[in-house]
Amino acid sequence: MIEIIGFACAILIGLTLGLIGGGGSILTVPVLVYLLGVSPVLATAYSLFIVGITSLVGAVQYMRRGMVSYKTGFVFAAPALSAVFFTRKFIVPAIPEQLFGIGDFRLTKDIFIMLLFAVLMLMASTSMIKKRKDEGVAGAQGKFKFTLLSLEGFVVGSLTGLVGAGGGFLIIPSLVVLAKLPMHFAVGTSLLIIATNSLIGFFGDVSGTYSIDWIFLLTFSIFAIAGIFCGSYLANKIPGHRLRPAFGWFVLITGTFILAKEIIKGFK
Repeated sequence: MIEIIGFACAILIGLTLGLIGGGGSILTVPVLVYLLGVSPVLATAYSLFIVGITSLVGAVQYMRRGMVSYKTGFVFAAPALSAVFFTRKFIVPAIPEQLFGIGDFRLTKDIFIMLLFAVLMLMASTSMIKKRKDEGVAGAQGKFKFTLLSLEGFVVGSLTGLVGAGGGFLIIPSLVVLAKLPMHFAVGTSLLIIATNSLIGFFGDVSGTYSIDWIFLLTFSIFAIAGIFCGSYLANKIPGHRLRPAFGWFVLITGTFILAKEIIKGFK
């Protein structure tokens, strides 16, 4: 029964990515860890592939409709690519199995990753709950904030590498505010960036010591891809700004639960 719920959540992850260009990927690691029993470190690797391949399928749908800004995507993704690959290849494997202990509390590598993930979920929920207005027009050049956008790309790439989430909750605001893209273009461009970052990060894992269960990984990905097809279709029918706050509250509750659970686990 738990596995059925887990694969149903895969559809939800894809659906959310297709509708609002981010947010869904933040649920991938918790679903893999708490519902499907995958270890946290391996779950971040699996998440990169699932989010990457699912976002790529969604990005293609937006590309066919001409709703992707390639120039903006390159400026954002270029520094992110090096950051995510370096993080997965060198930083994550270098984290010790136990970081430190205070009294009865022990901060292990798995707990650290899940705590960091919970904090990012709380940040993501705030971004999604907060009302946001579309800015700019399609193809507008405006005052393109090249340096800030590149810096944001590096930060998102580093976080993507650490926790296996696509970072759409950080990418979307950057594309709207810094690159002056309208929301539909921001969603399409975000999916392309997420796909590139996540798959590059996963390739860093494949070349490492991770043992990949390809049958499980591909099965989960197929469910997520089915969800993003539905989300891309519904994006033209349902305004993403109406769904984002509701999903944000769900992410807030989930992140709070993970934060409390992992802190308690540290005392066991």
